[in-house]
Amino acid sequence: MTTGDTSAAAGTPLALAQPEDRHSRQEWEAATAAVLRKARKLTDEDPDSGVWDRLTRTTLDGIAITPLGTPDLLDGLQTSGRPTRAGAWDVRARIAGADEKLLNEHALVDLDGGVTSLWVRVDDDTDLPVVLDKVLLDLAPVVLEPTGDAVAAARALLDHASYVDLHPATNLGADAATASGDDLATIAGLAQDAGVLAVVVDGTAVHDQGASDVQELAVSLLNAVATLRILTARGFSAADAARLIEFRYAATDEQFPTIAKLRAARRLWARVLELSGVTGVDQRQHVVTSRPMMSKYDPYVNMLRTTVAAFAAGVGGADAVTVLPFDSPLGQPDAFSRRIARNVSHLLMDESHVHEVADPAGGAYAVEKLTDDIAVAAWELFGRIDVDGGGDINPLIEETVARREAEIAKRKRPITGLSEFPNLTENLPAREPVTGEQEVRRYGASFEALRDEPAANPVFLATLGPIAQHTARATFASNLLAAGGIAVEVAGPTSGVDDLVAAYGGQAVVCLAGTDAAYEEWGSAAAAALREAGARHVIIAGVSTNSTAEVFDAVDASCAMGVDALAFLHQTREALA
Repeated sequence: MTTGDTSAAAGTPLALAQPEDRHSRQEWEAATAAVLRKARKLTDEDPDSGVWDRLTRTTLDGIAITPLGTPDLLDGLQTSGRPTRAGAWDVRARIAGADEKLLNEHALVDLDGGVTSLWVRVDDDTDLPVVLDKVLLDLAPVVLEPTGDAVAAARALLDHASYVDLHPATNLGADAATASGDDLATIAGLAQDAGVLAVVVDGTAVHDQGASDVQELAVSLLNAVATLRILTARGFSAADAARLIEFRYAATDEQFPTIAKLRAARRLWARVLELSGVTGVDQRQHVVTSRPMMSKYDPYVNMLRTTVAAFAAGVGGADAVTVLPFDSPLGQPDAFSRRIARNVSHLLMDESHVHEVADPAGGAYAVEKLTDDIAVAAWELFGRIDVDGGGDINPLIEETVARREAEIAKRKRPITGLSEFPNLTENLPAREPVTGEQEVRRYGASFEALRDEPAANPVFLATLGPIAQHTARATFASNLLAAGGIAVEVAGPTSGVDDLVAAYGGQAVVCLAGTDAAYEEWGSAAAAALREAGARHVIIAGVSTNSTAEVFDAVDASCAMGVDALAFLHQTREALA
């Protein structure tokens, strides 16, 4: 697939560094290798060039993300194209719930606080005029999300707005994936007459079920192409049909993949329109911060996640951005969380001026390469599933979910506040439940399930030696156990087996934490004494070495970086029970 020659390397390079500040690839490899050897991630025998393999990360789609952008990455790119948004993006707030008066209050407060458009979930019994009372529909676009009769919802909005010309970015919200052909054609006709948009191609629907970036793009293409086919078969021109469509994508806290995904999405849609004989129609993107990436526990960390995601959305060229409130996983967001959500975009634009630069990531070697790789992979997948009305992508999504779960279980994809640095004593803010929302597979759901039902009994943390010697492994073990809803009772500074036994309170499970030297000196004796005192299951923190093999052989389990944390936690909870 190609949409023209890349322009990333066009023109004469600017000399932006003094001669003494210019360094070769080999110098970077040597400096980086020295750091990795100090961290024991490379050996003295490994060549300096091994840093590329050690630092290159692979996405769930199997796409390599280079640790350093270099000019050679632009060789052989197959796609091109840049985001077309100029200036500020549309700050869009989501309005959903059963209490129409409360929703109207939310809408008016959000609009008064800087929101520029509304995304409104509409159930069959929603009184839309109440929800939109006093909303200036000619100034603030409204995007519908009908959960029932989409045609009735569209007519309800048009009837309510009969006294005014709707903002042209208003969208009647027909779902490209679920609406019937007749409903699509009817809503498209209504939208065309009103001068607004008609259809939402919602990639977040599969993202919420665990789809990867490439899968989200491929499914969105599939649904968008199906919409074009339906509307053109009913008399719309391809260009007119394309103008009625808005795409919705998810933005995660993986900054560069999100930027590249949104840039790739525009290239993919441009290619579809090129093959359809359509010119001069740009893809309109509504980007939503990811639901699955958010955590129910330590929800305030979600502010950081959504800020990074919103930044990536803006840099990636999103026309409209919805930052979901940080307490969304807990229920109906409160006034504070809604305020924070809408202010994220304004901080990025009014304070950081992210919107002042067109395509700020454009030309960056690594981003251009990642954009191209994602676009090519998504186009290939789209071709595979666009067979006989659409191949079944669900098995591929389940494979992605399994890979992600495995990485999260081993904490290769850490979730702050949940799988890393959990706080067992936190009090979650209370929120009213929200009904009618699509089920979301949160990335941390397995850890959340453990936290939902904390272990009734603690683990005895048998700390060997003074605090300075045992604190590193004791902290690691405490955090790991807390991630599974398991509290610890700490022995504190000890000088020998007698101190440990004196501090032991009869817990069923104990975890030894100390230095390798302490393990070698008295670890085996400590494990034996604790078993004799009543411990049924003994864990040791760390990795076995030649000098500590004896004590590791004497325990029931060990924990260290890279362990399957979920399996370890389930095993420990069973031993506690």
